[in-house]
Amino acid sequence: MFNFSIEWTGETVAFFVLSICIISGAVLMLNFTKVVHMVVSLAFAFLGLAGMYVLLDAEFVAFVQVLVYTGAITILMIFGIMMTRHDKQDEQFVRPWKEGLASIGCLALFGVLFFSIRSAEFPVHDKVSLAEDNTLNLGKQIFTEHVIPFELLSVLLTVSFIGAIVIAKKEAD
Repeated sequence: MFNFSIEWTGETVAFFVLSICIISGAVLMLNFTKVVHMVVSLAFAFLGLAGMYVLLDAEFVAFVQVLVYTGAITILMIFGIMMTRHDKQDEQFVRPWKEGLASIGCLALFGVLFFSIRSAEFPVHDKVSLAEDNTLNLGKQIFTEHVIPFELLSVLLTVSFIGAIVIAKKEAD
């Protein structure tokens, strides 16, 4: 049942290192109390996820992950933090028994996922022919078949950003 024979290649080591980056970034994001520290740890998790995409040979998705999530959304969150007021609010006391129950729940979920993945039998397919220029093909599809949704999305994001600035300015006055 517990067959832990792992072939240690560079890809396997990179997978484990990136997994630790993602998990530690997510856990730190949940445990930090300062919002700026939360954003930095979330960006760390996003960078680890981009590395996972590189391991999966999805270079374009990795580039978009770094550009959009790690770059733009993290910077947008930091601007949002800087533009709003943060008065000291009453911190709620977290009861230790709630943390214990949450830890037990996390361990139980991990156990269920671990044993179900270990007992699952995944189908083995022949060599799948992937597109050699997947970025080129994706770009062709975006700018030919899906150009209207692409442009509508850019307009929606611009309007929402302007709306956020207007709302932040009204609160400041």
